[in-house]
Amino acid sequence: MKYASRPASARRWRPALTALALCAAAACAIAAPAEPQKKPDNSLPTLGDAARQDLSPVVERKLGEEIMRDVRRDPAYLDDDPITEYLNNLGNALVVAVPGARGETNADFSFFAMRDPNLNAFALPGGFIGAHTGLIVAAQNESELAGVMSHEIGHVSQRHIARMLGQQKQDVLLPLAAMILAALAARTSSDAAMGVLMGGQGLAVQRQLNFSRDAEREADRVGFQIMSAGGYDTTGIVGFFKRLQTATKMYGDIPAHMASLSSHPLTAERITDMQARIREIPKKPRVDNLDFQLVRARARVLQDESVGGRRDTKNAFETQLKEGHRHLQAGAQYGLALLALRQGNTVEAQSWLDKARSTVKPKEGVFSTESNAGDGATMFTGLALEIKLAPGQPSSVVQGAVQDADLARQRYPLSRALARQYGEALIAAGKLDEATRYLRDQTQLYREEPKLHDMLAKAYAKQGKIALQHMALAESYVVAGALPAAVAQLELARKAGDVSFYDQAVIDARERELKARQKLEKEEEKER
Repeated sequence: MKYASRPASARRWRPALTALALCAAAACAIAAPAEPQKKPDNSLPTLGDAARQDLSPVVERKLGEEIMRDVRRDPAYLDDDPITEYLNNLGNALVVAVPGARGETNADFSFFAMRDPNLNAFALPGGFIGAHTGLIVAAQNESELAGVMSHEIGHVSQRHIARMLGQQKQDVLLPLAAMILAALAARTSSDAAMGVLMGGQGLAVQRQLNFSRDAEREADRVGFQIMSAGGYDTTGIVGFFKRLQTATKMYGDIPAHMASLSSHPLTAERITDMQARIREIPKKPRVDNLDFQLVRARARVLQDESVGGRRDTKNAFETQLKEGHRHLQAGAQYGLALLALRQGNTVEAQSWLDKARSTVKPKEGVFSTESNAGDGATMFTGLALEIKLAPGQPSSVVQGAVQDADLARQRYPLSRALARQYGEALIAAGKLDEATRYLRDQTQLYREEPKLHDMLAKAYAKQGKIALQHMALAESYVVAGALPAAVAQLELARKAGDVSFYDQAVIDARERELKARQKLEKEEEKER
């Protein structure tokens, strides 16, 4: 059976493929063992025919999108604009560093974070790459994080999941998929479906479905090439692996917070292989972007917001303040500012933010090698806006936030996080006509950002425009893949008292389109 050449058959097997893809993704752990190579090869590996024939790029991307819908509904999914923006800036800079890194599918990469203390990263079909907050916090420098992300990019560019699926026989695929789907169904909450990937059950599957050493060798080689071309210190990934190996020896096994790596032992051979590669590449001294330390601090705060978690986080920042490096100090101060804000103390939050900015402000007449690194301006600006838009702030402060956000989006036009904050500021300040005009334009330019549709719906609701509110919410549900909910919102919009003739025409056309998509999905379900 050829999935690419027989679409109906591909649809019939999609549930099994999705389940197996979850397992294959779990096998893309950051510490998978690799055998040393005698002759380094700087060219990207050539894919075999199995992946091309058995799982087309279109189906592979579709699988990734279906999995991501579950991921986004998982409470562990960290929907934080600054962290997501940083990961995507880092990841996509790595992707463009090496021609061909997108692979033969020309993958459109997307990076995201999961709220999880485990030191792990994973790749999903179609170019979706996740990083645990525990990994971000544990990385001592940006090169370590870049090394891990490069390895995962290598898995995607070489289509390891597709190739793994392409090698499966039907009589093996079905019982395997049934086992995984049963594990998913046994979860108490459907929103936690990705627990199979990250929890204990996922580990059991991961141990059975680890990628072959050849696949790991490819990901290592491609990842090493990518991080080197991206200008990162290649010794960083070795240092990271050595720390994990040391922890393993100290505890006799991988500690609980590193459990996700237990099926990928950190062998001396792997480290030796990396060191051999490093000797062949000139060392590239690198000063980390300040954003890295700010993101580490942000991930630490958001990872565990329980009472005990916040206490531990504060203690960690207070210890970090004693470090001699200015970026580490600024990171701790930024973290304390965010921690205070999350606890509702805007005055303390602003005080710590001012200290963080002052810490990294260049001193006149003093030469510093840190001056070449990024200044964290967008993240400082974003947190300042968060503070001004926090509940309880006086009207004058909120009005000032509108001007600050407008200046920020013009100064940093590539920051999607700041662009959305401008919309939030307009709504908070009661500038609803400006907000709807701005957000309508934004939703046309960035249709795949559900937050924009939600914000537009909120602005319409405050204006009392109920029909338009439900129409905007319908588009948000469409982006999330919840077509029945989207159709329900359109029906509410049609019944609204303020619906216009033009709105009715738009609703009718959109409803026909969505119902046609629903019908197709139901047909696919029957074929399955």
